[in-house]
Amino acid sequence: MKSQGVNNLRILVGSEGEGKINGVDRVKPALQARHLVFNAELLKGLDFLLVEMAKRKMYAVLFLSNNWEWSGGFLQYLNWNGQIDNETLKRKLNWDEQRDYTSKFYSCEACKSDYQKQLKFILGHKNTYSGKKYVNEPAIMAWELANEPRPMRTDAIDNYKKWISSTANFIKSIDKNHLVTIGTEGFMGTDENWDLFKEIHADKSIDYLTIHIWPKNWGWFKDAPTAENLPLVIERTAAYINRHESIARQLNKPLVIEEFGLPRDGHAFDPSSTTKLRDEYFGNIFALWADSRKNKGAIAGCNFWAFGGTSRPIPGQLFWKDGDEFSGDPRRKSKG
Repeated sequence: MKSQGVNNLRILVGSEGEGKINGVDRVKPALQARHLVFNAELLKGLDFLLVEMAKRKMYAVLFLSNNWEWSGGFLQYLNWNGQIDNETLKRKLNWDEQRDYTSKFYSCEACKSDYQKQLKFILGHKNTYSGKKYVNEPAIMAWELANEPRPMRTDAIDNYKKWISSTANFIKSIDKNHLVTIGTEGFMGTDENWDLFKEIHADKSIDYLTIHIWPKNWGWFKDAPTAENLPLVIERTAAYINRHESIARQLNKPLVIEEFGLPRDGHAFDPSSTTKLRDEYFGNIFALWADSRKNKGAIAGCNFWAFGGTSRPIPGQLFWKDGDEFSGDPRRKSKG
């Protein structure tokens, strides 16, 4: 990756819980397989990665939990604290159910306390190979509160804002060396509320803004990208980036285009299939970034989603299963 110009990696620190959740298998092995029982041995892998990244002058954004179920995240904390029973946790929730349950995280004091305990465990961890605590680890660029934290329901917005502010302040009280960001998708992740997006990033303990862009998931095209629908997708993407960059300039803070992707041509999974449309889409985003840099704008960098390593699609199988090579997004290949 370094040889290809990649110098920043966004990495999940650890997952919570085990077994099925919302009808899918979650990332494993878990850092916290059982309630408040942390597996320090598991962090040796991250320790090694950070040391190797430091050798290559690469830097990590470490995200600390998840709005979505694929790593346990907020739903698991709600389950551990009696807000979701085991049977409900395991079955596939409909979208309204998922919003109803996940939004409760921000008003569940025990859930937020548990999140903070895992946070303190991570911040206090000493790298096995460098001998440095994570708060002093040079390969860490930033702490991210969670992957795509959303209020999910409008009545959760006040508690959502309080949680972001208090958590960011808590991290800063322990770690003076690293940046802190939220991990939002932007407008699409804040109940389509521009004022909310601006307000949460205006907090003094939030150092930079993030956005994610998922044209397929957001219904900007149907089925697969085509030569006919790609121009509109590119246009909407540029408008999305530009509106958020304008807010970043108002706040005098950097903006990172943290996730984006597009399926292969024809939405194929075969590694030999073409990526002509994706290449054009990526090129347009990188051009916006380059133009922002040239004109001293707010866009500080891009992190495309995701690196799949040696993982390759298995014929006749749509989703990742136990025993497969790890992929960038094991349960949702629709992201590209």
